[in-house]
Amino acid sequence: MADGASLVAYRISPMAGKEGKMPFRFESLDIWHKAREFSTRIHEITANFPQHELYALASQMNRASDAVCLLIAEGSGLDTNALFGHRLGLAAGETFETVSGSFLARDRHYITAEQQAEIYGAGESLARKINAFRNTLR
Repeated sequence: MADGASLVAYRISPMAGKEGKMPFRFESLDIWHKAREFSTRIHEITANFPQHELYALASQMNRASDAVCLLIAEGSGLDTNALFGHRLGLAAGETFETVSGSFLARDRHYITAEQQAEIYGAGESLARKINAFRNTLR
């Protein structure tokens, strides 16, 4: 893991040091923070989808983007690097799913080309970081 240490930007949890609370491991992972930002942005964009898509494509993109963050957190609490790595692989897959959904949203004129490019770029960057971190666990 020493080789991959540069891939992780450690952050101090807002709960650290408060009444003896210990931060969760995932709170120190830059990929988790990036996944939170990605998910938040997806929710902002899909909030403007047509009403008939709120329980279809919008919901699917929201759930997939949420899963990225949640799988990273879940994996960080597991007992082995292999189990954590598996969850990171799933998280990368959920990122791909979200990006794929952005193509459908663009095809249906729910988002602009700029929004689709934003999702694509953020998703590509996040997936690369997840996979790079995953490689440090092997």
